Amino acid sequence: MRFMVMVKANPQSEENIAPSTEDLDAMSRYNDELVKAGVLLDANGLTSSADGALVSFTDGEPTVIDGPFTEAKELVAGYWVLEVKSREEVVEWVKRVPFEGDEEVEIEIRQVYEAGDFGPGYTDDIRDRQDAMAAKIAERHG
Repeated sequence: MRFMVMVKANPQSEENIAPSTEDLDAMSRYNDELVKAGVLLDANGLTSSADGALVSFTDGEPTVIDGPFTEAKELVAGYWVLEVKSREEVVEWVKRVPFEGDEEVEIEIRQVYEAGDFGPGYTDDIRDRQDAMAAKIAERHG
C-alpha cells in the first residue's frame, strides 16, 4: 500500500523561512530511517504558495490564479510517499516525524489509489498505457 503523507503549511513555511540546521539534520536522520526500512518512495519540501498557481476548471475551461493563497492551514508544505503494509504502519512512521518546539504542525495521511481500486472502468487498454507511462518515467529517472 502506498500513502501520501503531507505536512501542512504554517506561517513560517508560507514565508519561506528556512529550517534550522538542527531541524534539517533531524529530518535527514528520519528520512535515512525510512530509506533503511525500505518504505520511502519520494520526499520533498515545497516552496510557499506565493510561488505557485491554482488552476480551476469551470465547464472544462481553465482559470489560473497566481499565489499566494490565503488559507495556509489548507496548503501542503512538504510530503513523503511511503510504501508500507497498512494504514497503521504509516501512522506509526508519521508519529516519529521529528517536529519539536512550539510550532504547530499538522500532517495528513492519504492512501494512493492502486489500479484495482478503479473497478471495471480500468480496462486492459488503460492499464497498458499506464504501464508504458510508468516505464518511460522509470527510464528517465532510472
